[in-house]
Amino acid sequence: MQVKVQWIIDGLIEIDAESNEAAEAIADEKLRSFIAKHPELTEVLGAVAIQGHAVIDAD
Repeated sequence: MQVKVQWIIDGLIEIDAESNEAAEAIADEKLRSFIAKHPELTEVLGAVAIQGHAVIDAD
């Protein structure tokens, strides 16, 4: 029997950067590098999208 399993990975990284855009660019590069080193993420596990945005902490 073939069963489809949808999965979600949720994460949060703290980055020292001059702006939200710079932080997003750093995170983007880290994620792209990880994906390139782990092709099974897309080829076997079927990942089709990863997205994120800078979050302002209200502490």
